[in-house]
Amino acid sequence: MPHPRLDPFPRLHVRPPSGWVNDPNGIAYIDGTWHVFYQHNPDAPVHGNICWGHATSTDLLTWTDEPIALRPRPETIDAGGVWSGVATMADDEPVLVYTAMPGDPAEAGAALARRRRDGTWQQSDQFAAPPAPGLREMRDPFLVSVDGRRYALLGGGRTDGTPVVLIYDATDLEHWELLGDLLTGPDLTPDLRTLAHAQIWECPQLVRLPSADEEGHTWALIVSLWHDEPGVPQLDGVTVLLGELDLTGTHPRILPEAGHRLDDGPDFYAPQAVAHEGRVLLWGWTWESRSDRTEAEVEEAGWAGALTFPRELFLARTADRPQLHSAPAPELTGLRRRPLTVPENGTLAVPAWEIATTEAGEVHVRLVGPDGIREVWSAAAATSATVLVDGSVLEAFVDGRASTVRAYPRAGEAWQVEASCAVTGWELGPPTP
Repeated sequence: MPHPRLDPFPRLHVRPPSGWVNDPNGIAYIDGTWHVFYQHNPDAPVHGNICWGHATSTDLLTWTDEPIALRPRPETIDAGGVWSGVATMADDEPVLVYTAMPGDPAEAGAALARRRRDGTWQQSDQFAAPPAPGLREMRDPFLVSVDGRRYALLGGGRTDGTPVVLIYDATDLEHWELLGDLLTGPDLTPDLRTLAHAQIWECPQLVRLPSADEEGHTWALIVSLWHDEPGVPQLDGVTVLLGELDLTGTHPRILPEAGHRLDDGPDFYAPQAVAHEGRVLLWGWTWESRSDRTEAEVEEAGWAGALTFPRELFLARTADRPQLHSAPAPELTGLRRRPLTVPENGTLAVPAWEIATTEAGEVHVRLVGPDGIREVWSAAAATSATVLVDGSVLEAFVDGRASTVRAYPRAGEAWQVEASCAVTGWELGPPTP
């Protein structure tokens, strides 16, 4: 008879005690405090009644669960949901820029919420960018400054199935002017078109990447892939397209020369990137594994979804082609509580831990118990590897490439690490005073 599951809640990641979580939103550093918002249903562990949850931290390690920031309002532009967006500053005050969904996603547009004196948020009664003609859907605003001019991006898809990122002049934050396309699917070379194939590009993020060797920069356009094709997962991973911006026309356009998956794991989507003090940080949404956690188990547990740990992004070059590298944010070393010695059988009897290889080799992470051995993640030939586990969330970083996997220990199971090279390890937990 199968062993019952435990409820491996990720206690070190951003998420509230209960309810549904998806996309990270509105990430900002304001007056010494990090603010991370996220898509949230406080009433049930399912997608519905989408609000903006809110967490704060001064160190990227310890998070405080704040009151819900934005809620759907009946008979308004966001009656059907307060969907994804970003934060910006205007007149030295933070402004949330979100997707207002009246009821039908085809009618969604971009709207603003401004902070009141009491710290609550006043949601707009009108769109800053109403639905654009010729699109089946558009959503997920992102703001970026290029040569001192503020632009807004929106992800979407045309009625003919072409994915697109729209670009607006957002000089007037209350009223955006549609300028055209930053990029469409047909603009890409055949190999990149295959890599970024989708009917809708969601959550576009445009950031200028610092180089790992401090020489040169390039632009990264990150898009999440939405499908409605039979046999293809509707949410089909995340692609990063790398290149330079063409500023010779009426508005910027990106000219991708390379690209790859942003995360090689099965449980990662809808990331948000933020540039801060010369570096780029990124959080993603890690959903519940479609194959390893049933709807009944989710309902019984009362929670679903989490945000990843913050990651730092760098520009690297392989064979003279740009590549985006990911690494755990350096602040995360503050979660290391005590060294862990990996025993001969590799068993780690703690719910949150980190390992790092100190030389090239092969690494396997498994769950072992009364029902046998379950392979969770492996790297066949890693020059360097770091793996962080918190409850059911595994995040691995191998030679600059990230992988996010969800795995749920059953009663009697323990994590096991097997490596052909030297490994150091730590138990992870909240920072101690």
